[in-house]
Amino acid sequence: MKVRETILNIKPYVPGKPADEVQRELGISNVVKLASNENPLGPSPKAIEAIKEAASRMQIYPDGNCFYLKEALASHLGVTVSNLIMGNGSDEIIKMIAETFLNEGEEVIFADPSFSEYEFATILMGGRCVKVKLKDFSTDLKDISAAVTGKTKLIFLCSPNNPTGTIITKDEFKEFMEGIREDIIVILDQAYLEYVEDPEYADGLDETKEGRNVILLKTFSKAYGLAGLRIGYAIAKPEIISYLNRVKEPFNVNAMAQIAALNALADEEHLKRCVDLVLNEKIYLYSELESRGLDYVPTEANFIFVNIKTDCREFFNEMLKKGVIIRTGDIFGFPEFIRVTIGTREENKRFLQALDEVLGRVI
Repeated sequence: MKVRETILNIKPYVPGKPADEVQRELGISNVVKLASNENPLGPSPKAIEAIKEAASRMQIYPDGNCFYLKEALASHLGVTVSNLIMGNGSDEIIKMIAETFLNEGEEVIFADPSFSEYEFATILMGGRCVKVKLKDFSTDLKDISAAVTGKTKLIFLCSPNNPTGTIITKDEFKEFMEGIREDIIVILDQAYLEYVEDPEYADGLDETKEGRNVILLKTFSKAYGLAGLRIGYAIAKPEIISYLNRVKEPFNVNAMAQIAALNALADEEHLKRCVDLVLNEKIYLYSELESRGLDYVPTEANFIFVNIKTDCREFFNEMLKKGVIIRTGDIFGFPEFIRVTIGTREENKRFLQALDEVLGRVI
């Protein structure tokens, strides 16, 4: 059987280990999953009720244009409907961007480590990945700029960056954009935007409204708690959106996802509860990690990148036996680090207790 040669270079994405799988394999219950940066409080109760009410209408195709959700988002963000495109998660839009703009042999620049879907989409379309190492766990835009060549087509910037939680500031982004060729498309991935506290964070909206070739990626998976429904969106100038719409699958966002997102967006109180929990628990975890002498990267997201000073894969396997799932750092090139999602106080205590037992520490 002959397949496209480019796909042979793709490493299949390996998600965080599901709690059900751990329970089946190890025969344990009450598993805590802190591996995929999910919302520990779940979706808005209003979204859940709206889904229940809509369940009887699932024989009807969804609105392929996501009209009502786009209208609500445009009002919420201060943009126009023509600035928006919806996706089956923002990762689908990453793939759409590559399908729309990337020709074989053209280059795509992104930080290393960062979200793996940038590499997947690039290789899928026969592009060339240009990885720029993080500096002090942060994306160095001067190094990104230095990597630009005549073949550069796309630049992906993840802020807050996954897995480190570090951000790009307004001044950094402005200076960066002033030096970037106008034909290069810059994608600012903001999956964890809602958790950012730093007032100097670059949100990219000004550059988008000015008509620059900037695409902002956002999602309902994290702070809004809708990861299971797969819904994200992008903001860009209308010309870019019109091109992306040419490769968008019809009915790519299901009806349940649209209804849930519309109601989640309107429930600002629930969003605040979810964000406040993460910010409060982040302080708690910082203190607990410091008391154990463990270094971590200060984060603007809902996860923490922690140096456990031992082999992360062995640590991961031992934590599984105690019913706690985390993400290993070796997949990001940091074999003594883990990425742990910030959970509820109960979940965080479970993590810390298991951590102490596995590392053999006496607190």
